[in-house]
Amino acid sequence: MRGLNLKPARVYQTVSLLLESGSITRAPSWYKTIGSIPPAEILTRTQPVQHRQTTRKSKTRKPSKLFLPQNIEYEEDILRREFYRDHPWELARPRIVLEDDGKDGQRCDWSKLEQPGRQLSGESVVQRQLWLMNVAGMSNSQAYDIARKEFYAVRHEEEVERRVAKEEATWVGAYFGKGALEIGMEVEDKSYEDWRAWATTEVEAIQRRKDAAYTGFGTAHEDDALVDLDAEEDPEAVETEPVKTAVP
Repeated sequence: MRGLNLKPARVYQTVSLLLESGSITRAPSWYKTIGSIPPAEILTRTQPVQHRQTTRKSKTRKPSKLFLPQNIEYEEDILRREFYRDHPWELARPRIVLEDDGKDGQRCDWSKLEQPGRQLSGESVVQRQLWLMNVAGMSNSQAYDIARKEFYAVRHEEEVERRVAKEEATWVGAYFGKGALEIGMEVEDKSYEDWRAWATTEVEAIQRRKDAAYTGFGTAHEDDALVDLDAEEDPEAVETEPVKTAVP
């Protein structure tokens, strides 16, 4: 049985010896990085830090994902999922993701929803709801209801401001192109008309196949029926055969 192969762990020492002996004249690009941050020397796998308790169903069998790191979930993650599940179109709004140190939200006063210099988004609702739960002592549903109503009120004010600004600009001669709703309706109408033309063609093709399947069936009966109709309309045009009588 072969032992452990330790050559990959000693690659830095090997390259150092090659440089000292002059076998290679130029160090690899990773040489300084490996020297400053050497790989671990422990060859056994260690169990990652457990961020939450896990219940083992069996005492004899270890969990299958024992050495996989656990998912780190914060309280805000649950609130975000709840908000964006109820308001999926908020994800389509443009957002400013530029921050100074990633802790800009912690320096805001979330006793009110609107913050100076900060764009209103779903994150504002999450932080406002979290403040109401931790500081005001409200439940999850109560805090969510209050933060949601404040969010709706601010969004309504923004919509009114945009409409008034558009009306004022139109009054002085400004021209606005089609909005996103109008463009979407045109695309939907075009798709419907294309589908309608395709469906009409398919229905006609199906009807033709049905008619072709019965072609030639019952032709003799139809011919006899036509002859009877002609005889009723013009009795003289129909030639009658002489009646033969039997001679005793």
